[in-house]
Amino acid sequence: MHQEIIIKEVNSTKELNIFIRFAMKLYAQNAHFVPPILSDEKAFWNPEKNPSLKNAHYRLAIAYKNNKAVGRIAVLIRTETPEEARFGWFDTIEDEAVAKALLDFAKNFAQKKGAKSIEGPLGFSNLDQAGMLTFGFQEKATPIGLYNAPYYEKMVLANGFHQEKEWVEYALDVPESLSPKVEKFNRLIQEKYKLKPIEFKNQKELQKYVPAMFQLLEDTYRSLATFTPLTQAQKDFYIQKYGKLLNPKYLTCIADENNELIAFAVTMPAYGEALQKANGKLFPFGWWHLLQATRKNDTANFYLIGIHPDYQRRGVTSIIFYEMFEKYKKMGIQHIETNPELADNKSIQALWQDYQPRLHKRRKTFKAILS
Repeated sequence: MHQEIIIKEVNSTKELNIFIRFAMKLYAQNAHFVPPILSDEKAFWNPEKNPSLKNAHYRLAIAYKNNKAVGRIAVLIRTETPEEARFGWFDTIEDEAVAKALLDFAKNFAQKKGAKSIEGPLGFSNLDQAGMLTFGFQEKATPIGLYNAPYYEKMVLANGFHQEKEWVEYALDVPESLSPKVEKFNRLIQEKYKLKPIEFKNQKELQKYVPAMFQLLEDTYRSLATFTPLTQAQKDFYIQKYGKLLNPKYLTCIADENNELIAFAVTMPAYGEALQKANGKLFPFGWWHLLQATRKNDTANFYLIGIHPDYQRRGVTSIIFYEMFEKYKKMGIQHIETNPELADNKSIQALWQDYQPRLHKRRKTFKAILS
């Protein structure tokens, strides 16, 4: 007997909770899925807290079958790009009819608002999760990367979408020691451009540089096709969200002779296992699992690297890696996982070529033209 699929927009706190928790329920028995912190997700979808919501038309929807939630999707159109809609937060059971109903909802909303195309999974900015996992399903997710089942790609392609962009992720081992050649080159670059690493004694010292990091991030990636500029309100939101999570031990910053920030790299302890134990909640014990992962870990996640355009292709990355690996040795870090990098961004991938990187994940966005 055919069961009707009902798509219902999220219009209440109760429905938002169902929307936020859906992926956690769908992947409850999956050892590779890493749940988000629920309070962070609720804050993200609160217009009073997240300025991105005030600069976009958006809808959240849940698919129901036999009175049970079986899928979810978000569709959004940023005011800066009214002809380019995005979909994200797309999760579904393995049912082609459910996937079609959700994607049709997103396409119909986008069309009514005048969009000419729709692409996803994407968020409101480059700091939101993006890209559907298409390879590496047996690898544990990271907090910055989406996790999904293998059947998603087939379902999206069956509904008028085509591949648009692709990202790759690498895993590599931290070398026991760096060659004298690397150390010598590091010194030469520092002397030539009068650069120096910044040492942070505590969080308070670090926080002074956080706004400069966000500005440098924009300067670094402005030329990429995926670049999405942030408003000042959005910068403030992400500074509030991520700034206090930065750990001085895992952060590498480089300054010029005037103490101006010219490059940085953000890495963090691998929090995947700790977030699984927390199961979406900081209290009563979630915070403890995260603290333990901070104190003792053999793996780091490489999140971001920013280099001022004036210093790109001048060997500054050698200083970053030298300082980073020196810190890792002291902390006992043996493995690194990179963040998603555009597959055609060869300059970023070249950073790892001397460390025998293993390509362990791929992810893609998919685009449909709206008639």
